[in-house]
Amino acid sequence: MTIMTDRKNAAISRGVGMTTQVYADRAENAEIWDGDGRRYIDFAAGIAVVNTGHRHPKVVQAVKDQLDRFTHTCHQVVPYENYVALAERLNDLVPGDFEKKTIFATTGAEAVENAVKIARCHTGRNGIVAFAGGFHGRTFMGMALTGKVQPYKAGFGSMMPDVWHLPFPNDLHGVTQDEALAALDRLFKADVDPARVAAIIIEPVQGEGGFYPAPAGFMARLREVCDRHGMLLIADEVQTGFARTGRMFAMDLHGVEADLTTMAKGLGGGLPISAVTGRAEVMDAPNPGGLGGTYAGNPLGVAAALAVLDVIESEGLVERAERLGQRLKQRLSSLRDDVPEIADIRGPGLMNAVEFAEGGKPSPEFTNKVREEALSRGLILLTCGVHGNVIRFLPPLTVPDAVFDEALGIIEDAIRAARGPGAHQARADGDLSPEKIGS
Repeated sequence: MTIMTDRKNAAISRGVGMTTQVYADRAENAEIWDGDGRRYIDFAAGIAVVNTGHRHPKVVQAVKDQLDRFTHTCHQVVPYENYVALAERLNDLVPGDFEKKTIFATTGAEAVENAVKIARCHTGRNGIVAFAGGFHGRTFMGMALTGKVQPYKAGFGSMMPDVWHLPFPNDLHGVTQDEALAALDRLFKADVDPARVAAIIIEPVQGEGGFYPAPAGFMARLREVCDRHGMLLIADEVQTGFARTGRMFAMDLHGVEADLTTMAKGLGGGLPISAVTGRAEVMDAPNPGGLGGTYAGNPLGVAAALAVLDVIESEGLVERAERLGQRLKQRLSSLRDDVPEIADIRGPGLMNAVEFAEGGKPSPEFTNKVREEALSRGLILLTCGVHGNVIRFLPPLTVPDAVFDEALGIIEDAIRAARGPGAHQARADGDLSPEKIGS
């Protein structure tokens, strides 16, 4: 391990952060083994990528079959049928009772970039409104839209212009829906004419920002604002999509139709592919050649994606996400009386989180202790949140019941171990408003 770390430090930019020093040798469903043969339960899923598990047999077979045919032609040069077939399926699956069209790219950031391009082209406007705590990628437009400076924006200079941020409604941290929308009204009065704004982009559940779901009714209110001012609503479903939230897409939870939806991560089951699906007339705004990319919709990624959609349907993963998420939240809730550091437990489906605080203030230190204790016991967890005080749970939706139960035991042990001897018993779920928790 030390030798590998030394090699990594000598060969790879320190800008590529690593959550663990576990070097994967092989993986199967919800388990990973390192080069020394040590087994880990994976509750990260490559950040919500392998929703169908590592190396699902149907996904592997689909990729093998495509490898035997061809690996790349560039769809813009020599197109292929499975690109069309996947677009047809997404047009049917993405929420919205209207005619849709789809394009493919390679990464979530590319999907967001293309959604912004399409929105600007359709509306003839430049402005984009996003939310504090949101994450939309590491390109310059993605960074500009992302509402979190560290580590994503720090040191990279000026961001793209014509991007404004609103507070994300979050009762735990003292931001109501009314306050978020009042901030939008102030923005339109003080900073930008709404006639200059092309779109509002939002994650239905914030990912890197802390796994905060948009509250009930908020999407409908955003939809009304967009309709009133001729703006588009963009749903960033890169992390929330493909059964993760107990729905195929998180916008299904709100009953609100976005004009454009961005996707990636879980779509490819481990292979890089992303997509934008939206209203046909909006998607057709750019001229031929204005959209695309050399690897956009690579045939191996497309083949994997078609298999992923088959697996989600045939194995009932939408319903399974809901069941497993309820079990996880119930287990965490059972600890609240003994673990006062638990400030909140939340998240739809199997996109869940626990937030930790001490003395009414976010505690990234306690959170990292929980992550380290879990890793020492063979469970891979991820943290998130503007304050770094949230553990997020993203296991494959195909995780076997026995492995899931084993992981729940490790989570409980890790949380209890992080408290240490003589820990105080004051409750954590007090006032966590920004005035109380600091900047």
